[in-house]
Amino acid sequence: MGNIELGANIFRITQTEALLEKQKEVSEIKATNTHYKVGKAVRDTIKKLGGTMPEDLPTPDKSIKELENEN
Repeated sequence: MGNIELGANIFRITQTEALLEKQKEVSEIKATNTHYKVGKAVRDTIKKLGGTMPEDLPTPDKSIKELENEN
């Protein structure tokens, strides 16, 4: 995961946490829905700004598991 994807993920996580803290009662369903809404808003913003969508970012040639097995 590069800086762009990492930054989007951290922003999504912190905003979801902030919204959940404001809610008086949080159930698993509310938390899931909040996470989904924030994630959608982040994706919409990336798209609106003309950024690269996470699924279109380059991926490494080898997975972490493959690299660990090499060591």
